[in-house]
Amino acid sequence: METRKNLFPFSAQFAFRIAIFTVSALLMGGCAAFKVSEPPRAATEQLLLSTSADRALASADFTMFANQKVFLDTSYFDSYDSKYAVGEIRDALNRAGALLMPDAKSAGIIIEARSGALSDDNAVSLIGVPSTGIPIPLAGSVSIPEIALYKSQKQFAYAKIALLAYANQSHAHIYSSGSLVGKSYNKYRKILFLGWVSSDIPEKQKKPADAKKYQSWSSQYDLTNITPPGAVAKMSPTNASPSQATNLPSINITPTNVPAATNDPFHPAL
Repeated sequence: METRKNLFPFSAQFAFRIAIFTVSALLMGGCAAFKVSEPPRAATEQLLLSTSADRALASADFTMFANQKVFLDTSYFDSYDSKYAVGEIRDALNRAGALLMPDAKSAGIIIEARSGALSDDNAVSLIGVPSTGIPIPLAGSVSIPEIALYKSQKQFAYAKIALLAYANQSHAHIYSSGSLVGKSYNKYRKILFLGWVSSDIPEKQKKPADAKKYQSWSSQYDLTNITPPGAVAKMSPTNASPSQATNLPSINITPTNVPAATNDPFHPAL
């Protein structure tokens, strides 16, 4: 009898401690909750479009605009992610040696950019049972998850960009790029519970060698165009040739349909 009297208080105290520990664990678990953001557009979609724009401009040859003052007119460019695509055009022109002007009045050449496409197509294939809901009388519906023996999700992005260049003063035709096309893809496949991704997007590659293989272009720089702080230029634009003043090759562009006696920057009046 003495043993039973001592055992009951011990069991009650032990159960009370277990209850306190359980409540504390539940409260601590609630404090660890976090929110997952869901932006309106996925990162893969944006990477597909930007990669396609990179590849559309990678094959373009703009060396004819080297050392020429150009203004990029984007009033005819309308598409998704247009700011990135326009920035890529400016980058390609500047890498080729073109001098980008802030307005049309200070440029000798106007370059109009337009977009024929900058978007993606999606295709989904499923062998199995798609996710669906089964109505239950007086209880609403019960959602059944997808059961896929095989599933394929494919995304294909396309970019089509074109450029037109003409003389600012005479408006005579100088250059038409034709269609500059770039493509990219991202494919997801799954068999039962095993899934894998294949893509030509550099940023989605796990190995640096694979990322480099799909890279459209690498970083470039020209430190000769930077004047050190406090340094005095040894050569001024007034007594130097255009190629010497800018470290860029001098290329003369001569439109075939412009009269010689005009105010065109390529045909000064005699």
